[in-house]
Amino acid sequence: MTDNSIIYQDLNDIANESIPWHLFNNKTILISGANGFLPAYMVETILFLLNKGIIQNTKIIALVRNIEKAQARFSNYLNNRNLEFLVQDVCDTIKIVGEVDFIIHAASQASPKYYGVDPVGTLMANTLGTINLLKLAQEKSVESFLFFSSSEVYGALDESKIPTKENYFGYIDPTNVRSCYAESKRLGETACISWLHQYKIPVKIVRPFHTYGPGMSLDDGRVYADFISDIVSGHNIEMKSTGEAMRSFCYLSDATIAFFRVLLNGKNGEAYNVGNLDAEISILNLAKLLISLFPDRNISVLEVQNSDEAYLKSTISRNSPDLSKINRLGWFPKTNIKDGFYKTIISYEEFN
Repeated sequence: MTDNSIIYQDLNDIANESIPWHLFNNKTILISGANGFLPAYMVETILFLLNKGIIQNTKIIALVRNIEKAQARFSNYLNNRNLEFLVQDVCDTIKIVGEVDFIIHAASQASPKYYGVDPVGTLMANTLGTINLLKLAQEKSVESFLFFSSSEVYGALDESKIPTKENYFGYIDPTNVRSCYAESKRLGETACISWLHQYKIPVKIVRPFHTYGPGMSLDDGRVYADFISDIVSGHNIEMKSTGEAMRSFCYLSDATIAFFRVLLNGKNGEAYNVGNLDAEISILNLAKLLISLFPDRNISVLEVQNSDEAYLKSTISRNSPDLSKINRLGWFPKTNIKDGFYKTIISYEEFN
């Protein structure tokens, strides 16, 4: 089990949700990109449920590309007989002996720092990787298939379409290299719907908005990860832009509950926003909020521009979800932005 008090409390909160966990009894769950920020909490949740006796005889196959990183991420669980690693690229043919009952496809280069240096690798996991897992789902006759898409599929929207419903779509320029992520997530969704239509694969789609929490890579290039890193290390926050862009932030345990709800209760062929409309804030005000949580550290926000050529900035000025659809599944985010970021920062200091 985890020895981090913040993560333990998060896992306990997730386990106490009224989700039909019993559906995992005696089942095998394949999770691609399992050591990634979002799916790793799903892995830990399942292991927590097993440890508490809430579910029984559930096997996790964690598909990962880098076994060293995976072993570091799940160092507390390496002797757990319910966790098995499958080391390969999701873009290669996937062969598994035995049953697979659930597939969660979360393998993706989601950090913007990859879009400029490895656009091909970025789009391959979202397209060919998705197709490979859909073929496996077809072979194994899975009970449910969950595809991790992204809020970036919405593109540039008119202000009247924000907060954004699942059927609103704006402009994406396919000749802009940064579109490798958004366009390939769109194609991944279309592949899911095609396999549902032609082969009756029970696919569901989640579109996470900005999600943060324990375990997030602090060097992945996203500004809020940079901010947390600065707070933890005691450095001033240097803005890379004017910070006017508006984003809504969802705490990881809330998002994890949403992912499980969609996997187990969502409608086949449907996409669901996952975010927190009540936690919408400008990037500049987020930086100011974070330093206000730790006034004794004497950290300042330096409103200067320090561009990184490898980081391809988004042209989206505001990004916020309409949550009415997932609300109908009984999901509502509970963690406010102050508590969520405070817990996140404390969780990193416990690691240290």
